Amino acid sequence: MSRRVRRRVERRGTAEVEAQEIEMLSSDMKGVLDWTRLPDDTVIQLFSCLNYRDRASLSSTCRTWRVLGKSPCLWQALDLRPHKCDAAAAASLASRCENLQKLRFRGPESAVAIINLQARSLRQISVDGCRKITDASLSVLAARHEALECLQLGPDLCERISSDALKAIAICCPRLQKLRLTGIHEIDADAINALAKYCPNLMDIGFIDCRKVDETAMGNVTSVRFLSVAGTCNIRWGMVLQHWKKLPHLTGLDVSRTDITPTAVLRLLKLWHSLKVLCALNCRALEEDAAFVSNNNHKGKILFALSTDNFKGIASLFADTTKNERNVFLDWRNMNIKDRKLDEVMKWLEWTLCYALLRISESNPPGLDNFWLNQGTSLLLSFMQSAEEEVQERAATALATFVVIDDENASIDPGRAEAVIRVGGISLLLNLARSWQEGLQAEAAKAIANLSVNANVAKAVAEEGGINILANLATSMNRLVAEEAAGGLWNLSVGEEHKGAIAEAGGVKSLVDLITKWSGTAGGEGVLERAAGALANLAADDKCSIEVASAGGVHALVTLARSCKVEGVQEQAARALANLAAHGDSNSNNAAVGQEVGALEALVQLTRSSHDGVRQEAAGALWNLSFDDRNREAIAAAGGVEALVALARSCSNASHGLQERAAGALWGLSVSEANSIAIGQEGGVAPLIALARSDAEDVHETAAGALWNLAFNPGNALRIVEEGGVPALVCLCSSSVSKMARFMSALALAYMFDGRLDQVALIGTSTESTSKSVSLDGARRMALKHIEAFILSFSNPQAFSAAAASSATAALTQVTSSVRIQDAGHLRCSGAEIGRFVSMLRNPSSILKACAAFALLQFTIPGGRHALHHVSLMQNAGAPRVLRAAAAATGAPLEAKIFARIVLRNLEHHMESSLKSS
Repeated sequence: MSRRVRRRVERRGTAEVEAQEIEMLSSDMKGVLDWTRLPDDTVIQLFSCLNYRDRASLSSTCRTWRVLGKSPCLWQALDLRPHKCDAAAAASLASRCENLQKLRFRGPESAVAIINLQARSLRQISVDGCRKITDASLSVLAARHEALECLQLGPDLCERISSDALKAIAICCPRLQKLRLTGIHEIDADAINALAKYCPNLMDIGFIDCRKVDETAMGNVTSVRFLSVAGTCNIRWGMVLQHWKKLPHLTGLDVSRTDITPTAVLRLLKLWHSLKVLCALNCRALEEDAAFVSNNNHKGKILFALSTDNFKGIASLFADTTKNERNVFLDWRNMNIKDRKLDEVMKWLEWTLCYALLRISESNPPGLDNFWLNQGTSLLLSFMQSAEEEVQERAATALATFVVIDDENASIDPGRAEAVIRVGGISLLLNLARSWQEGLQAEAAKAIANLSVNANVAKAVAEEGGINILANLATSMNRLVAEEAAGGLWNLSVGEEHKGAIAEAGGVKSLVDLITKWSGTAGGEGVLERAAGALANLAADDKCSIEVASAGGVHALVTLARSCKVEGVQEQAARALANLAAHGDSNSNNAAVGQEVGALEALVQLTRSSHDGVRQEAAGALWNLSFDDRNREAIAAAGGVEALVALARSCSNASHGLQERAAGALWGLSVSEANSIAIGQEGGVAPLIALARSDAEDVHETAAGALWNLAFNPGNALRIVEEGGVPALVCLCSSSVSKMARFMSALALAYMFDGRLDQVALIGTSTESTSKSVSLDGARRMALKHIEAFILSFSNPQAFSAAAASSATAALTQVTSSVRIQDAGHLRCSGAEIGRFVSMLRNPSSILKACAAFALLQFTIPGGRHALHHVSLMQNAGAPRVLRAAAAATGAPLEAKIFARIVLRNLEHHMESSLKSS
């Protein structure tokens, strides 16, 4: 984390300590500073700027600092939420907690263990993760802390707490002033009457999101000044109007997210003289009543609703109304208010409005865009500058939540995200992320992560130094902080322009270290998924992929793929490995992944997952890895053929992405003739034909590519015919949107009917040979007809006539430009395949001659990735002589002659280039 010593003055009794006070430190003869001789106040100030873990580390450096680390002023407040707090941990802290005033913790285990802190002077307890906390543990907590003045449980619902626990709190904590509870099923009359009887100073009550509250008994708590029943259902508003008017000091009432009616609101505002502010945010009945919305006569009271100007309402509480209303909370915090009651109203409003906005953002009701853009965003940013850590946290959480439209697809509202930029929200969030308080770090990082899905926000975050901050937070020992920081880097790394900056900030190493640290650790799945996801994005960049590998990323990701059972983590680990292996000859990562122990076996195993995302990314990784010859054979040896055929067979109704990668992986493996034969014998032909019938262009390409490779083998070619593959390939060849799919389908059909299939077809059972022969004739005619149509679809009569009539290079260049299939330059053929096309130039079929010349043209166009490789193979196969014969053949189609001439010109071009370079 970033440890910054802030310049401020803290008062401890009558002493003042300057945070950046310049001290004269003694030094030895070599000029080395003796830190142990720092003044005690300076050391204590240094401790105060660190989190608890870092304080403990610093305390261990020497005996003097160990004593100073226990100073009571450093242990006034304690936040145990990021830590596992069992009885032993609590007991180890007990010696420091004698003067503890404020405590925050999470979950039922901590609730039971807290009594071991022996913090009898505790004044305030705030609890998160309340769902499993029981009456018994809450009652014991209250009994052990009789000096308690404030107790808050939420925002999680207190599902196991009943009115019995409230009675115990009332009896045990007579000094209670503030009680806020969330999600209790029923708060009955006995519990409320006990609070009225035993807690005479109880002035702030929040019974939030409860099922039922006894309205009659509530009228007996005459000490209450601020009351919230936000989100509570089954309230009888007639009883409220009758009994709560007996509350003589009630100043603030929160009925947000309830079914209160306009009539009830107007009566509350009219009849209750002590009431100053009424919060009624997101009350549907109010917002749907046009007459109520347009009514601004609130009898001198301030109403907070979605339809009112809330900043103006808050500003009206102050005598000076000339200042900017949008800065009202900031102005209040900076002024020296002598009116204690007004100060209490503002503190309650800040907490109440922030909580209401958090709940509204979580439910994300429709129709609130205007509110969020005009008021809600600015309110949240005001609350992020609160002096109360809890308010800051919840404002950041709400900011992270209100922009999200769709969790599943990581979709956010662009208008809301950019509203945050307009009002300066990015710098405020980054300032919170720099805090030493880990709760603020986590929530700020979460908000930055969510907002950064928007490209404009991501740019603003990067420009304001957010990448360095997140990379730093990713090294945190706190799991929640590290998880949210990794999520931020994951979203930022989507942008190509941010990948290099993340690497420069040390983000790659931080992410790899996170995987190493949290692998195999319970509860670390969120960290692992985000870290692997970020590395997957970074690995898509050539330079960053090298850094990922150099930082130990290959081993870390393979370890995840092998050992982690969480599907989200498996998916991102497989995606990262796929991207690492996707850079071909530009680096050695493809081979490195394949050579990592257990990598290929793990990916093959992941193709058998029940989760489509995992299967898709694992198949994609195997596809990329199969471009390396050694990997290709190793995948097959690891059971890859069987696994991928099974995957192709099972994904006919799956996503197009999964279908594409399943067919692509089989395409990659089938480059090897042995694997091609194995795929055919394993039953891989039929599922590939089914995938060829997909309505997705990308699936067309991979299925056609795989069938093209398989068709090289006559046995597989026969299987394709027998499984009904000819009509499927003909359909692709004639109607696919993808030129590559059409091209490879034509090549597959050419392989199948260049004469080699006839021999294989005759070797069958005597009862089937005739029918096969007949079906082959029909299939051959159909195939040749559509191969010819495919070739002619590239014919430009004017350009071809010009090329035929002239030997000028320009005429051939024009034809080349018109027939070139751009992506065909990425195809790499073996010597046997090139030899087969050269042989096809001698085929009696003029259609196959034209097809072979067209294919060789595509493979040798200057600038193609593998053009030089193909030229060398053609020279070895004696292609120039055959091409010259084809170009001069009197009976050959014009297209075949022109294509042959272009191939000859391509060969000459490459030969000339080779001579010049040598």
